[in-house]
Amino acid sequence: MTKPKISSDWLAGCAGCHMSLLDIDERIIKIAELADLRATPITDLKEPDEDGVDVGILEGGINNTANEEVAHRMRARCKLLVSFGDCAVFGGVPAMRNFHGIEASLQRAYVDTESTDSEGKIPDDPELCTMTKVRAIHEVVPVDIFLPGCPPDPDVIFYALSELAQGRIPELKDDLLQWN
Repeated sequence: MTKPKISSDWLAGCAGCHMSLLDIDERIIKIAELADLRATPITDLKEPDEDGVDVGILEGGINNTANEEVAHRMRARCKLLVSFGDCAVFGGVPAMRNFHGIEASLQRAYVDTESTDSEGKIPDDPELCTMTKVRAIHEVVPVDIFLPGCPPDPDVIFYALSELAQGRIPELKDDLLQWN
């Protein structure tokens, strides 16, 4: 029997969910025994296999056109898509920018901030992606499984990955949805 393929990526967030994934410690070996970990921020592969993966995992919200492309590519290349962490599930802290608008946020970040030199300016190179309202993953592409938490607890991550690697949909309820 071939092992299911799992890929993950991060979008607009802090990478804390993938750090929490690493906090499953030696249990990651068990996941590697059950599944083929493909493109992830902790492997050298950068995109999910063109011929597809069984499980795609996205961390972070979507706040620009580059994030949209990553989300669409992952959705197109995976059988099940997991929204991983509060930023992916709800928009999280990055979505606070939505209260102020893109232009005001860029002005504060690149021009008005105390650490900016006197020539600070908002980047406008045509090679850059376009900023958008921050959205949860399911607002852009269909999501099959929601794994909330900021970050999700390592035990919950291990449980969910173990279930997915064994071809089962994890039941995320009760103690598995409590925040520490």
